[in-house]
Amino acid sequence: MEFIEILKVIFLGIVEGITEWLPISSTGHMILVDEFIKLNVSPQFMEMFLVVIQLGAVMAVVVLYWNKLFPFSFEHGIRIKKDSMTMWFKILVASIPAGVIGVLFDDVFNELFFNPTTVAIMLILFGVIFIVVEDRSRGKRLKVNDISEITYYTAFLIGVFQLIAAIFPGVSRSGATIIGALILGVSRVVGAEFTFFLAIPAMFGGSALKLVKFMKFAGAFSGAEIVYLGLGTVVAFVVSIFALKFLVGYVKKHDFTVFGWYRIALGIVVLLYFYVF
Repeated sequence: MEFIEILKVIFLGIVEGITEWLPISSTGHMILVDEFIKLNVSPQFMEMFLVVIQLGAVMAVVVLYWNKLFPFSFEHGIRIKKDSMTMWFKILVASIPAGVIGVLFDDVFNELFFNPTTVAIMLILFGVIFIVVEDRSRGKRLKVNDISEITYYTAFLIGVFQLIAAIFPGVSRSGATIIGALILGVSRVVGAEFTFFLAIPAMFGGSALKLVKFMKFAGAFSGAEIVYLGLGTVVAFVVSIFALKFLVGYVKKHDFTVFGWYRIALGIVVLLYFYVF
């Protein structure tokens, strides 16, 4: 295990921590980063590593929103917090589309769509969608301005947008769900917060699936692989704390148009790099 490999893992964790929450596609960035920073591991480990370090990112959500997420209160004895429990039921409903389809067809989607062309197209397409949706939403009165106002039906529809991201890499899970929320009349702040919460079962489920498949293939982790996985997860966690706070502060004062233009530019860069240069 060389020091340069440790530096690569740290950099990958930083990229994951930033791009997982900003609606700019962690996959698009990781594809480019992987071209220039080749971690000395097997392709099977690398595929699993890029998914499992997302656990660090999602733990940042758990830490920052613990009071809203934890469904029990211990003041004056143990009691269930009704608002938190209701929110969890809505999160589970929203998780159904991606959860069911993802488990059944994960390998198929990876084989068909995990390539630079798909990623670039999705980056550009959803960049355009971001700009159009924001333009049409400007000045309109939104129907949902508090997370408690999200209905089970709206939660399910947001989950359908998450499914799009599960099928097509480059869409951005956070980007798809936030755009879906805006289309459904949910405010940016509420849409972003619900997206954070929706990531918890999605990332835990996706990570568990990748770990099981890798263990079935490799049998066990080497010492270096354990270090890489642990370090990447911790770095993603720390960076995600800052990324989440930034995004929450940003959406209170700005729309997502700038992210749309960024996605378009990144998609063009991906196409140029893989098919021109």
